[in-house]
Amino acid sequence: MGIVSHKKRILGAMAVSVLSCAAHGQLAQNLTIHPKALALGNAVTADPPGIMAIHYNPAGLTKLDDRQLEVNLMGVYLDVDADFHAPDGYEIFGIDGLETDPLTGKQRDPVANTSSHTNNVALYVPGYGILRTPPGPAVAPSAGFTINPPGSKLTWGTAFYLPMAAGFYRDKDDPGRYQPQATALQRTTYLSPTVAYEINDDWSVGMGIHLSHMGIAADQYMRAPNMLLGVAEILQDAFNCESGDEPLQPWIALCGGNVGPWDDIGALSVNLQETISPTYALGVMWEPTDWFSWGASYTSEAEMNLKGTFEIEYTEDWSGFWQRLNGSVLGAITSAILSLPSGAPREAGNVSMDLVYPQHFQTGISVDVHPKLTLNADIGWTDYKQWDAFVFQFDRNLEFLNAARILSPENATSNSLRLPLGFKDQWNWAFGMEFHASSRLDLRAGVEIRDSVIPDDQRSIMAPFGGANLYSVGMGYQWDKDTVIDMNLSYLQSIESIPANTSCNVNCDNITNIIYNPYAGLDIKTSLRVVMAGLSFRTKF
Repeated sequence: MGIVSHKKRILGAMAVSVLSCAAHGQLAQNLTIHPKALALGNAVTADPPGIMAIHYNPAGLTKLDDRQLEVNLMGVYLDVDADFHAPDGYEIFGIDGLETDPLTGKQRDPVANTSSHTNNVALYVPGYGILRTPPGPAVAPSAGFTINPPGSKLTWGTAFYLPMAAGFYRDKDDPGRYQPQATALQRTTYLSPTVAYEINDDWSVGMGIHLSHMGIAADQYMRAPNMLLGVAEILQDAFNCESGDEPLQPWIALCGGNVGPWDDIGALSVNLQETISPTYALGVMWEPTDWFSWGASYTSEAEMNLKGTFEIEYTEDWSGFWQRLNGSVLGAITSAILSLPSGAPREAGNVSMDLVYPQHFQTGISVDVHPKLTLNADIGWTDYKQWDAFVFQFDRNLEFLNAARILSPENATSNSLRLPLGFKDQWNWAFGMEFHASSRLDLRAGVEIRDSVIPDDQRSIMAPFGGANLYSVGMGYQWDKDTVIDMNLSYLQSIESIPANTSCNVNCDNITNIIYNPYAGLDIKTSLRVVMAGLSFRTKF
């Protein structure tokens, strides 16, 4: 039964690739949209930033007169690290020669650890998949325009922007390549027709329809550190496979290829997308005085059925081992009973996944506490608790799903897999401060407190973050009577510790674990640092 779990580990690798990529959502929201919003810690529901009010609070479009055009560029630099360390007493299998993972470096130094590092950004290109950008910062653009006919209380607009974007890639020999080597999650809003109406001097409302593309992709190498593969390697040594002799042939054959707990199984690629994913946004603003305003906005959820492909390229050793085993008498009987791998060098097909882009609510105030100083405060909620599980549907029956069905009939059929997540919804706080240095220059600072939606037992190095704070500074400059320039410099950091055997998405070592655990038994520390610098240009045309 434990041997069968390796096939579910392979599928688990695919599932974890997608779910962990999707778990980028909490930190990936609202990071690449507008410099003014970031400079104020995203506390802008009562003080929406220009044309991107379409996203933050559509009622704010009533602040724009005539015809206006806005172009934004956001430069993003990220630094993703993971340290792997063998805890005291670490001997994962208790088998001579296989006690420690080579990734820890412990064979060379009893206190050594191994580090993974990357600062390479990956983007998702619709219709293509993962685009590995050149090393260094990447640029995320956005743009939009509005029209307010003279004397009208209606303002119309639309914008192109990235409400959610995250992705990175590692070197092919990086220790973190098993989770993953490259990944990208991106939601691209390509059309957002929005209308705002000024009811009177105090009240404004707005509504928009947002049409978006959603893409999730991951590439990673696979391995399965498990006691049973450790036993398999010891048996291969005992059979003296290097000599080519197999003493128990034709009854059982174990020398078709070298396998072990630290050997690669193969490489996995997953690419899923939804081309048209609509949501709607509602907003309201109340400005009873010239020194106080209140705003609230709501963005609906979007039910999606992402469709795409998966491919697994197995190593020659892995395929050869199972082909030779199934060619023996006992191997053939066992394979028929337990649906063991056949030794196919490659498996590929179509896969779909039901996913809900979570609904979001935010409200806040903006107060002029002094003619020179404005303070903003927001609180926002995102409904991630509906990510209780992800369901994958395949276009054919797969041999490793037959094994999964034996181990977990409530979560697997011959062509589907249900992966429990247990994510949480969160309320996040945001605070911003604006100093009016002159009639043309505003100086800004802000902080946003972002709590993690990922339970402790679901953490991984693919989604290398828990709670995080976003710190920002920036400025706004009135270039002339028709032109405004906004800038920001923002910094976000998240550090997580994942002790051994605390998350079965990454480092559990139980023989029956059915989810992919490429760093079994290791203590892991992750660090994510993101620096964003943005420039916005808005003018009348």
